[in-house]
Amino acid sequence: MNEKNYGYGVDDNSYKAAGELAGITLLVDEFYNNMSVFTEAKKIRDMHPSDLTESRTKLAYFLSGWLGGPRIYAAAFGSLSIPSAHQHLPVGEEESEAWLHCMQKALENQPYEETFKVYLINQLRVPAERIRAVCARNI
Repeated sequence: MNEKNYGYGVDDNSYKAAGELAGITLLVDEFYNNMSVFTEAKKIRDMHPSDLTESRTKLAYFLSGWLGGPRIYAAAFGSLSIPSAHQHLPVGEEESEAWLHCMQKALENQPYEETFKVYLINQLRVPAERIRAVCARNI
C-alpha cells in the first residue's frame, strides 16, 4: 500500500473511502448545492439546467466508476469522454477553479478521512484541467 495515498486509486479503495454510492451521492448533492450558493460559481451553475436532478445522477454515477466502484454511468447513459462532453462550454481558469472550489467545500463537509479528501481534490484537478484545455477556444 502506498503510504502517500493509503491505497486510494487501487481497486475499489477510493469508492469505499467515499462511502460507496450513498456517500458519493451526498458529496454530489452538497457540491451542486454549493454551486447554487457561491456567487463565484454563478457562471458554471448557469451552464446547467434549472433542474439538476439528472446532472446530480450523472455525476454520482460517473464518480462511482471513476473511483473504482460499479460503472453505472455507462449502463444508464452510455459512454463518456469528460473533456469532449464539455468542449462546447466556455470553461476557462475562473470557471474551473469555481468548480473545484464548490467540490472542495463539499469535501470539507463529508465524513471522509482527511487523506482521502486531499487525494480526491487533487485527482479531480486532472479532469478539471482537461475540460479547461478543450474549452479554451470558447472563451
